[in-house]
Amino acid sequence: MATYTLPELPYDYAALAPVISPEIIELHHDKHHAAYVKGANDTLEQLAEARDKDQWGSINGLEKNLAFHLSGHILHSIYWHNMTGDGGGEPLDKDGVGELADAIAESFGSFAKFKAQLTKASATTQGSGWGVLAYEPVSGRLIVEQIYDHQGNVGQGSVPILVFDAWEHAFYLQYKNQKVDFIEAMWQVVNWQDVAKRYRSAQERANNLLLAP
Repeated sequence: MATYTLPELPYDYAALAPVISPEIIELHHDKHHAAYVKGANDTLEQLAEARDKDQWGSINGLEKNLAFHLSGHILHSIYWHNMTGDGGGEPLDKDGVGELADAIAESFGSFAKFKAQLTKASATTQGSGWGVLAYEPVSGRLIVEQIYDHQGNVGQGSVPILVFDAWEHAFYLQYKNQKVDFIEAMWQVVNWQDVAKRYRSAQERANNLLLAP
C-alpha cells in the first residue's frame, strides 16, 4: 500500500478563476502534484530494496529524490488549501484572524512590508521554487523563506503556513513568462482563514523541537 496519496482539491477546477485558470489547476493537481506523490512512494520502495539487498551505491540520489518528491507533495498539499475564490485582501481582526495579523506586523513591521518581502522572494526565485511564510519555532516569529526546487534553502524546524508556487507549471499557460504578474495576482486568492489555522497549529507544536535535553 502506498504511503502517500494525492489529496482531493477543496474546490472545483474553476474556483480560482480568473486568477488561475481551470486548465492550470487541473494540470497542476492531477499531473504535477500526482507525480510528486508517485515519486515519493517509488523512492521509498527503492530505499526498502536497498536495505534488503544491503546495496548502497545509489543512497545519495535516493535520499535527494525522497526530499524532492516528499517536499513537493507537502508544499502542494498546503498550496491548494491556502487559496480560495473568496479570499484576498489582508488578515483583519474583524475576520477572526487578528492573531495572525498581529504576528505579521510584529515580525515584519507591517502587512505591506511583509507582502513586499514575500512577493519579491517568490518572484525572484532563481529557476524553480517557492516563496513561503513560515513559523520559526526557535524564535517564535514568522519568517519568509525562498525555497529552491521543493526542499533547498530551508531553515530546519520551520513550519510553512502560506506558500506561493513559483514553478513555471503553476502559471506559464496563463501568465507566460511573467512570474511577477502571477505572484501579484496570487494575493487575490489567499485564504487567510487557512493560514491563521496553520499558524495556531504551528504555535501549539513549537515545543516539539528540542534544542537541548
